[in-house]
Amino acid sequence: SSPPIEECLADEFTLRGIAFERQVDLPVQYKGKRLKTCYRLDFLVENSVILELKSVDSIMEIHKAQLLTYLKLTKKRVGLLINFNVPLLRDGLIRQVL
Repeated sequence: SSPPIEECLADEFTLRGIAFERQVDLPVQYKGKRLKTCYRLDFLVENSVILELKSVDSIMEIHKAQLLTYLKLTKKRVGLLINFNVPLLRDGLIRQVL
């Protein structure tokens, strides 16, 4: 079962007619060989924006690096890191652009 935040966000996108994919597998290749491991994007919105959702005390550099890796692997330009564990949501938003 998906976390409630993901369910609510998916419902909002659907209600607003915004195209999205959820839990998108991102295969990893090393030296031309596809590895068994893969990354998973929380959301890909309008086939252009990656959303990475967190509920943590604070966003750490590793979270930013994770989003940056996803952007590079998908060749997408814009990503949002959203931490829902904050009093005001705007304080939990980090935008990354390649």
